[in-house]
Amino acid sequence: MELSQIREEIDQVDAQIVELIEKRMELSGEVAESKRGTGKAIYDRQREMEKLERLGKLAGSEFNRHSIEELFLQIMSISRRYQYKILGDREHVLSDQYQCVDSLKITPETRVVYQGVPGAFSEMALLYYFGEAVQMSHVEQFEDVVKCLAEGQAEYGVLPIENSSAGFVNGVYHLLEEYDVSIVGGVNLTVSQALLGIPGASLSDIRTVYSHPQAIMQTKPYLEEHDWHIVSMANTAVSAKKVQEDQDKSQAAVASVRAAKLYGLDILQENINLQKHNTTRFVVISKDKVYTKDADQIALSFSLPHESGTLYNTLGHFIFNDLNMTSIESEAIIDKQWEYRFFITFEGNLSDQKVINALTGIKSETVDFKILGNYKNQS
Repeated sequence: MELSQIREEIDQVDAQIVELIEKRMELSGEVAESKRGTGKAIYDRQREMEKLERLGKLAGSEFNRHSIEELFLQIMSISRRYQYKILGDREHVLSDQYQCVDSLKITPETRVVYQGVPGAFSEMALLYYFGEAVQMSHVEQFEDVVKCLAEGQAEYGVLPIENSSAGFVNGVYHLLEEYDVSIVGGVNLTVSQALLGIPGASLSDIRTVYSHPQAIMQTKPYLEEHDWHIVSMANTAVSAKKVQEDQDKSQAAVASVRAAKLYGLDILQENINLQKHNTTRFVVISKDKVYTKDADQIALSFSLPHESGTLYNTLGHFIFNDLNMTSIESEAIIDKQWEYRFFITFEGNLSDQKVINALTGIKSETVDFKILGNYKNQS
């Protein structure tokens, strides 16, 4: 048979497949309507696995069996997404939990908490977002920020979540998943790290450098050029404060220029970070489940079993609904071997029907699903 003839027959088969898929989608729509009244779940994993096994047995070879199972796995996944689109948020996951507001409630009496001490980059992010006309306080640990909200000691908190050169800040996403708080705002802050010492100190005097692990990672190439002992601290400004209190010429801190001014330190070297446009993304969190009309970033978390295709099928909801995913992070679940929790951000607003369709599907097909917030970044 000539190649042209073979291709012609393939085209004919493909046309038949298209016709049959359209028929299948029509039937899937009828299934969705039948489930509307009964409240029956769209996703029935046990039934789908049994169906895949039956279809695989119809194949004439092992290769074709795998091909058919993979093909129908995707067809069934697409059918589910179509049903989610038809039924929408019938469980009212979004409307019952999240309220759309014109703007956040911020007054001179508003209490905002951050981790570290004055001069910390978290304080700078707070000032950038709220200005100075709020009641500011600071705590020692990231978890203390979230606890302040949970206990009603503050209305908002500020936490760093990701750096452009050092990656995600360890443990912060886990806190957002663990506590009943929501991301309501964001700040992209340009971070310029400097090496600070006491007045009169020089680079040749330095033996020990203190800073937060993220700042150490951001300035690693510079620090490795010197034979210095590196010590991790809870915060960059805490490091600067220690150097100021110890008044030891052999000590230095990696921190901000603002910290140098606040603690009376000399700037031994500016702009020592690896990336000259080093940026840290901070989030503003609240106990209230609200989002503004102009919010355009959504963060969520969920868990998946260690099974073939689970993450692929979950991410398919973003593709199917034309949503742009902007980041993904994973962490192992401590008490469940080979199972992982995923943290994802994507562009959208909770009032958008495409977002509702995607989140409805993801919630139905994952474990421990949680929307972490809908917010807008300020740069």
